Amino acid sequence: MRLRTALLATTLLAAAPVVAKAQPITGPYVSIGAGYNYQQPIHSDFSPTTYANGVNSTSGSRSKYRLGDGFNGQGSVGWGFGNGFRAELEGDYYYNSVDHRSGTAYPGSTGGKQETYGAMANVLYDFNPSQFGFLPSPVVPYLGIGAGYQWTHLTTQTVYNNGFVNRVGGTNGSFAYQGIAGVAFNIAQVPGLAVTVEYRFLGTLNQDAYQSTAWTSNGLHKGNADFGKQYNHSGMLGLRYAFDTAPPPPPPVVAPVAPPYTPARTYLVFFDWDKSNLTPRARQIVAEAAQASTHVQTTRIEVNGYTDTSSARGGAAGAKYNQGLSVRRATSVKAELIRDGVPASAIDIHGYGESHPLVPTGPNAREPQNRRVEIILH
Repeated sequence: MRLRTALLATTLLAAAPVVAKAQPITGPYVSIGAGYNYQQPIHSDFSPTTYANGVNSTSGSRSKYRLGDGFNGQGSVGWGFGNGFRAELEGDYYYNSVDHRSGTAYPGSTGGKQETYGAMANVLYDFNPSQFGFLPSPVVPYLGIGAGYQWTHLTTQTVYNNGFVNRVGGTNGSFAYQGIAGVAFNIAQVPGLAVTVEYRFLGTLNQDAYQSTAWTSNGLHKGNADFGKQYNHSGMLGLRYAFDTAPPPPPPVVAPVAPPYTPARTYLVFFDWDKSNLTPRARQIVAEAAQASTHVQTTRIEVNGYTDTSSARGGAAGAKYNQGLSVRRATSVKAELIRDGVPASAIDIHGYGESHPLVPTGPNAREPQNRRVEIILH
C-alpha cells in the first residue's frame, strides 16, 4: 500500500507543470492596479429656487444623470497572516465623464465630469487550490470586503435649447463600502510577485448639498442639488509584491538511535546536496549497522539509495542524473560496510532516484531527509 501510494504521487508530480507553488502571504505586501469602471446613473433632487428645469417651480425637480465609461486606479499596503487572511489599507481614484441628463422640461445637452477618491480598509481571503483537490498551482482566487470614506467632486453643465443654463458642482464625502473578487497569478521567476485580475463593486451613500446655479430669462437662481446613492463597477489589472517569501526552514535531521541492547534493523545515512561521499556522522552510522549485523540473525543486507527532487541537471536529464546519483550513494555505503567487516556477498544495492521520498515535496525541492541511503538488515 505504501509503495503504491508513493508511485501514484510520483506519477502525478511528474505530470504537473513546473510552476510557482501557491504559498499563503506572510508579512507585508504592496499592490497597485488600474482599469475600466462603469458608474450607474445617479438621481438628483433640486431645490425649488434653482430653476433646474428652466421653468418656475415651487416644488423643485428631479433629474437622472448618465455617466460615460471611465477609468480607475488603486494602491494598497497590507499584511498577510499566513493562513489565507490578509488586511490592507487602500487609496483609490475613479473618473467618469457626464454624458446625459434626463427628467428636464426642455431638451438640451449635458456635459461634465465626476471624480471620486478616498481611502478604504479591506479584509481578504486567499483560497489555496490544494484545499479543493487540485495540484500545486500558481493561480490563487480570493474574495474581500472593505469599508471607508470617499469624496466625490462633480462638475456638470446643462444648456437648454431655450438658452437656459444650469450648472451643478462641488465636493462632498460619504461612507463607502466595496466587494472584491480576484485571481492572483504567481510569477515563478520572481518569488513574491503576482499579477492580479479583479472585479470591484463600490457603493457610496447619499451626497447632499451640491451647489446648483441656473441662468434663466428671470435672472440668476442658486440653490442645492442632492444626489442619491452611487454604484460603481470596475475591472482591474494589477501587480502585487509580498516581501516575506522565504520558505520555512526544513526540520532538523535527527539520525535514528538504536535502543539499548536492541540493535536496529534499519539505518538511515544522509548526504549533502549533489554529493555521494560519506560525512563523519554517516561513517559512524554505517559502522553501527555493520556491528548490529553481527548481533542479530542477518541473512542479507539491503542498501537502497535515494535523492530529493532537485538536480544539478535541468529538464528531463535531471531525473536520469538523480538515478545515477542514488546508485553512487548506495555504492559508497556498501564500500564502507565492507571496510567495517561485512562480506560483500551479503550486500545488495539499489538506486531509486527521486522515487519514494521520505518527506513528500513538489518538483525541484531540496529536502535533506530525502537525500539518503537506507540500510536494512534482513
